[in-house]
Amino acid sequence: MEAEAARITKETEALEQQKGGGGGPGGKDKKDDKETGNKDGHSIYVGQVDYSATPEELLGHFGACGTVERVTIVCDKMTGRPKGFAYIEFGSEEAVENALKLNGSTFKDRQLKISPKRVNDPHFYNQDGGGGGRGRGRGFRGRGGYRGRGGYRGRGGYRGGYRGGGRGYHPYY
Repeated sequence: MEAEAARITKETEALEQQKGGGGGPGGKDKKDDKETGNKDGHSIYVGQVDYSATPEELLGHFGACGTVERVTIVCDKMTGRPKGFAYIEFGSEEAVENALKLNGSTFKDRQLKISPKRVNDPHFYNQDGGGGGRGRGRGFRGRGGYRGRGGYRGRGGYRGGYRGGGRGYHPYY
């Protein structure tokens, strides 16, 4: 516990030095963003984890792959019971590659499913900034948009209410 507290204070001091040294006023540094993305690149998702598994046991299973920085067993907010999957963060990408080779290995009589951690940032996979998300990149014509001849009306078609007078009123389409 004390070692972890010392590590956290060291990291805090390092972040303060970075902010004072090169960070511009009012916002995050691009360097900090890259470090955050890099941490996600060093993490894996482990599925089919036994509900009685502890972080120490998972650490023992994946310890041979490389340096393990963090083990997170995801639990239900309401009940506090494990959901059956975990995230493991490694110190290097080589360790992640070694851990991915353990896909299908047996841990507590269950076959593990191991894959790279999926990043939940909508702009992470689409670095050029265009398109993406629910079809809005190609002229989305859903609700409230273009309702002209042959326009897209969404699932279920017209559902009542005001039928907009947008590019000419057409009562039947």
